[in-house]
Amino acid sequence: MDPEERRQQQQMLQQMKQQIAIANAQELLYNMSTKCFQKCVTRPRESLDAQEKKCIGMCMDRFMESYRLVSHTYGHRLQRERNRMH
Repeated sequence: MDPEERRQQQQMLQQMKQQIAIANAQELLYNMSTKCFQKCVTRPRESLDAQEKKCIGMCMDRFMESYRLVSHTYGHRLQRERNRMH
């Protein structure tokens, strides 16, 4: 493979990684919004009251913290598996 083909391949791989990251972020935001809205808003109205806003904020914080913990743990597990294979 010549240098130009290698550069194009790396560029395409980078674009795919970015698209996957964007799709993952969109899915995370959708899931977080859906779950927190269902949990915190019992009667939809024109605006949220203070209790609903607080509930949604706390729910989103917990959701993100859980996501970070799972991602971190999964990353470590993948690294251990890679190390074990080498």
